[in-house]
Amino acid sequence: MAKYIRQSESVDIMFLAEGTYPYIRGGVSSWIGQLIQGLPHYKFGIIFIGSQESDYGKLGYELPDNLVHLEVHYMFSPSELSNIKKGVKINSDSYEKVQNLYKWFQNPTSEIPPDLQNIDFYTKNLNEEKFLYSKESWNFICEQYEKNCPDLPFVDYFWTVRNIHKPIWILTEVVEHLPKIKILHAPSTGYAGFLGALISYHENLPFILTEHGIYIRERKIDMLTADWISFHRPSIMTDFDDYNHIKEIWVSFFEKIGKFCYSRANPIFSLFNGARDIQKAFGADYSRTRSIPNGVNVIGLKECIAQRADKTPQTIVLIGRVVKIKDIKTFIRAIKITTATLPNVEGWVAGPLDEDPTYAEECEDMVKTMELENNFKFLGFCNIKEVLPKSGISTITSISEGMPLTILEGFAAGVPCVSTDVGCCKDLVLGGLNEEDLAIGNAGFMTPIANPAALAKEYIKLLTDQELFDKCQANALERVNRFYTQEQLLETYDEEYKKFLN
Repeated sequence: MAKYIRQSESVDIMFLAEGTYPYIRGGVSSWIGQLIQGLPHYKFGIIFIGSQESDYGKLGYELPDNLVHLEVHYMFSPSELSNIKKGVKINSDSYEKVQNLYKWFQNPTSEIPPDLQNIDFYTKNLNEEKFLYSKESWNFICEQYEKNCPDLPFVDYFWTVRNIHKPIWILTEVVEHLPKIKILHAPSTGYAGFLGALISYHENLPFILTEHGIYIRERKIDMLTADWISFHRPSIMTDFDDYNHIKEIWVSFFEKIGKFCYSRANPIFSLFNGARDIQKAFGADYSRTRSIPNGVNVIGLKECIAQRADKTPQTIVLIGRVVKIKDIKTFIRAIKITTATLPNVEGWVAGPLDEDPTYAEECEDMVKTMELENNFKFLGFCNIKEVLPKSGISTITSISEGMPLTILEGFAAGVPCVSTDVGCCKDLVLGGLNEEDLAIGNAGFMTPIANPAALAKEYIKLLTDQELFDKCQANALERVNRFYTQEQLLETYDEEYKKFLN
């Protein structure tokens, strides 16, 4: 059931936000807020899609006046077991559709069924009851289980199938109760992108996709590192490379709905040119792709430079969520190595700890085990304008990124960066837009992923060589002011919106 925080009969641009703005701060959420506030002449709306209500607290942002519509939908309900329907029967035609839909979601090479573009397919031809509760569907799930993974616990397989597919019918209900919309805009594929494609097909609306990280690839990383998807290895295995079929189901599903999103979105934006090749590999039409870099409020961050001390602070800050993909543990290890040369150095993590509490607790325990209590701090979510003036270096230790705003924000505040070579971080730190950008020079240094020794080496280099630090700082300021301002970002998207509105 939809929850309406603000409601309007019409909007100019409707954002489709999966687990981001306005409940989760930072990253994509900051970008959405930036566009809404920076383009006050448009009426914006947001359809927020979350997992379950208990995963989200209060709003993380004060809502701008031009955000006229905000509806919230949760895909999973704790009371779901009490609502299971019994005795649902389907005819042979519907049973064939059940088979085809299951097979399409699980076959990476199959073509998109034309039925998926039609909302009637989900509401009339193959509704939720038929797909999830009929005896025929049960039999088909059992058949697929026996065929593909009989060595895995059946209960794991069954609930995987249900949990993956159930949100699809929740999203189709969203489509049936929409205000008037002129443009759809999604910051990812996944469930949000699927919803965008579905609305676009149904209402014949323009659909813009802007991928920050490549959703499909990041979900693959999530699956590979997920503790909640157990790897049940059969007692007798003929092939050592046998994989966890349950993880494969999740990966295949996200690949397929990503392809469905790509099939409809036009244009398809990314944050840097390298991401366009990845989008193409996952099914995007390359001719529809284009890169629009992030931009930051350079003017608003200038005050941070004036607040900096004459001597470079012996502080390294990682601005980001405490989650596995940010690889906070590698940052902790790097600080431990750095203390051997710089005993007073401090590592700060400025970001929320509540997204993955188990991982956050592991990181806090790791700090204690390594006896780094005096050298490592978890600041929680905080104002970057208070943190950056006290920071010598900003750092990214992630195993996957798109174009981190935190690097650019650090540059605008006079803070060089040491980053792992992920996403377009190399382009930001070393220069990669064009020859003019490259000629500016280094604004920090790059390292391989999961290499604390390499990170520590670059931390020490920057914090012990003032001349080198000053040069990197000057390059950082020049690069962000020339190529990555908020004004450039807003002007670009304003022009894109005008193309459709006119």
